[in-house]
Amino acid sequence: MNKLKIGVLGCANIAKRSVIPAIKSIADFELIAIASRTIVKAEEFAEEFNCEAIEGYQNLLDRDDIETIYMPLPTGLHEEWVIKALEAGKHILIEKSLAMNYDSAKKMVHLAKKKRLLIMENFMFLYHSQHSFAQEVIDSGEIGEIRCFRSSFGFPPLDTDNFRYNKALGGGSLLDAAAYTVRVSQLFLGNDISVQAATLNTMDTEVDLYGGAYLKTPNGLFAEVAFGFDNFYQCNYEIWGSKGKITVQRAFTPGPDFVTTVTVENQKEMINYELDPENHFVNILNEFKRCVVEKAFESKYEEILNQSRLLQELKDKSED
Repeated sequence: MNKLKIGVLGCANIAKRSVIPAIKSIADFELIAIASRTIVKAEEFAEEFNCEAIEGYQNLLDRDDIETIYMPLPTGLHEEWVIKALEAGKHILIEKSLAMNYDSAKKMVHLAKKKRLLIMENFMFLYHSQHSFAQEVIDSGEIGEIRCFRSSFGFPPLDTDNFRYNKALGGGSLLDAAAYTVRVSQLFLGNDISVQAATLNTMDTEVDLYGGAYLKTPNGLFAEVAFGFDNFYQCNYEIWGSKGKITVQRAFTPGPDFVTTVTVENQKEMINYELDPENHFVNILNEFKRCVVEKAFESKYEEILNQSRLLQELKDKSED
């Protein structure tokens, strides 16, 4: 196949640290250009990654030699630039969370469907093999029937100028840390899940700093999730069954050289399974490429809408 020609719209840390190096490592991608609001920042990135620097996001979208966009902008800027990217005929891999609210997500997905273009949220952790390993343990019957799913993702305070503290840019733990715990709950309990109770705590700031939620499926399976920006670091989930338990300690952020550990317990023993390192950023880029080539868009639309619906429910329940 021809190489997938990609442009990067925004110079965020995650782009520089993880995603662009992954793009450069895949032979089927060709990095064409990187755009920033200022030419100085664009040139800094372009020099490091050997591509063209572009001043201004629209100037990148106007390029005919770019067919896909990686967009690491803050959530508060997504609707404007996703719509402009779709109108320009570009497929989009976008940092989570896609939308400030469910109505916004529906608006973007509706346009993507109309244009027959892909939008895919960059939940890279889903494409790490530790989760399929956990599912294999469940399928084997080793822990019996699932009784409870728990997940925690939180970290100590960030620098005060971080966009995650800016409400207008989509800041707050709900659209950031909570998004991971909600998404992984669907991975193991399915999409037919709803938020029954939730709390978000601001601590006198303009954004929510930490919170939690209780989610349930129609057949009674449930998830307990906790998240925050003012927390002791946690990045895990556990699946509690009738006969045993699975614990994944570095669920969302294992580096490409990190040996992940999945712990399986029952009444008789506890076994730590060490899994080979892998780069889940490379894995999700390969999935993105597959979806573009095969025009396999519908499942990604559904994932986006279900995720956004649940985050909206969590926010609404916290205000009840």
